[in-house]
Amino acid sequence: MRTTSNPVFRNLPRQEGGGYANFGSGMTGAGQLGQQFGNQYGQPYQQPYQQAPATRAMTIDDVVTKTAVTLGVLALSAIISYGLTNANNSLAPLFVFGGGLVGLVLVLVATFARKMDNPVIVLSYAVFEGLFVGALSFIFTNIEFGGVGGSAMIAQAVLGTFGVFAGMLVVYKTGAVRVTPRFTRMVIGAMIGVLVLALGNAIASYFIDGGLGLRDGGPLAIVFSLVVIVIAAFSFLLDFDAADQLIRAQAPEKAAWGVALGLTVTLVWLYVEILRLLSYFNND
Repeated sequence: MRTTSNPVFRNLPRQEGGGYANFGSGMTGAGQLGQQFGNQYGQPYQQPYQQAPATRAMTIDDVVTKTAVTLGVLALSAIISYGLTNANNSLAPLFVFGGGLVGLVLVLVATFARKMDNPVIVLSYAVFEGLFVGALSFIFTNIEFGGVGGSAMIAQAVLGTFGVFAGMLVVYKTGAVRVTPRFTRMVIGAMIGVLVLALGNAIASYFIDGGLGLRDGGPLAIVFSLVVIVIAAFSFLLDFDAADQLIRAQAPEKAAWGVALGLTVTLVWLYVEILRLLSYFNND
């Protein structure tokens, strides 16, 4: 079984015989994979079209449409959050901690309760994560919170995020980097490593001014952010591969909501890290 760096893509069947650059294409033998995917939803099926004729298979258009809707809701929520925090600065911590916490809970519910294809959960996540992103963006750019000032930095972070996304999609489609089990293990291991370091830095900051120096804006912090950005970029390849397998397996159309959720989680992570890195350079 192949795993992925994104928690909403779980228990996906391993695809034999390559084809990593064919995001969105079908293949012979997809019926067997469809049966295995069905087990993920608790109701195995061998031939989804015969047992559930009203349910069509997921396509790349479904992935694009549902991801666009999810990101649109998140962007609208982020704009509203930014405007509200600009009018009342005291709302910033509430939106950051409240929105971030609820968003995390929704992702955990979607993952462990196997509700990743539920549009209500996915769009609710987009709303609360938008509150988090908007308020956090305000904090990073507002001098009253120790930010550097200037909303242009937000535009730079957005462009950088989607630039990395587009670049990694090209890398995946051309097969420049193949998503193998070994590659997957390396990316997941790197993610665990940076998470442990980030938590260690946060704990150390309570006892030592600046913690371990991973988030103080110094040279070490810049290097750490660059490493995190690279890992986030590579995790897109794992997400594309997971979505590719679902399409090949002729998963139900509603599974595209899970793909949208997974990609949105990675995009938000990448955006926040790029915004943080830009803040370091603007502080200088």
